Amino acid sequence: MSDPTEFVIKATFCTALGLFGLSAVTRKLLKKKQPAPAPLDSPVFPALESSCPIPPPCPLEQVPHRVPTELYGPLDLIGAGLIFTIFFSLVISSIKASSKADLVLDRNAVLVSITFQWVIAAIVICFVIRRIRPIDWLGLRWPAWRQVFWIAPAAVVSMWGFFGGLQVAGFMHWIESFGVESVQDTVKLLHNSKDPGILGLMTLAAVVVAPCCEEIVFRGYLYPVTQKFAGPWVAGICSALVFAAAHGSLAALLPLFIFGCLLVLIYQKTGSLWAPIAVHFCFNGATVMIQLLARYFHLPLDPSL
Repeated sequence: MSDPTEFVIKATFCTALGLFGLSAVTRKLLKKKQPAPAPLDSPVFPALESSCPIPPPCPLEQVPHRVPTELYGPLDLIGAGLIFTIFFSLVISSIKASSKADLVLDRNAVLVSITFQWVIAAIVICFVIRRIRPIDWLGLRWPAWRQVFWIAPAAVVSMWGFFGGLQVAGFMHWIESFGVESVQDTVKLLHNSKDPGILGLMTLAAVVVAPCCEEIVFRGYLYPVTQKFAGPWVAGICSALVFAAAHGSLAALLPLFIFGCLLVLIYQKTGSLWAPIAVHFCFNGATVMIQLLARYFHLPLDPSL
């Protein structure tokens, strides 16, 4: 059976795009059909102006537990579309190249990956920085930041429980039945590479670069932009689909989609990007640590976990 990875990854990207487009158009049409609100000086509100003055809008940085969407406009659809196109093109190109030859991950390849992630994050920041300071945009002034010390471990344990359930249910064996490798290339590298420089770069990329850059791109920008036009539920699903597909692994597609949904939920509930960054950091850090321990101490651990 031919490897279905390219088809499934393409379908995932297209599902996210189609779901967003359908929801955005539907919401726009429904909004047009709604009757315009009555003016404040109409008989419907005879004493409103005098007895209940409308308070001034609250600044974004003073609004607790929310992800700001009002600063985004139609031009941000171009920005989100650019991010979508970049990831789609690179991931599909990478899948096609890997199907033709065995790609070797060396120091240069890891450095290119790290540079790419920082460049994408910088592009996203440039889209927004003229409208609002990053510290306010991403909710970095989070008064309850100490909550990450229980949110992050709880999220990691929950994801491990989900992965364990998939393993018990035979999910990885089912994936392998399609002729697809169940172990990601990065995990293979952690197990097999004898170059300490590569191991150090891989650890840096997984534990520091990915949590920061991916959270800025997928939760910090892509999620609120899609939420602006399609609503929070559709935005959460679409951003999680793109996040999962952007990793280009069929075996990791479902786990990463669930992880992306969890990160969106945490961001929406806390209103601060610190929370999903902490969860992402702890999850990747724990994964790298376990894989390295399994390698150096010869632990009987399934690399696909």
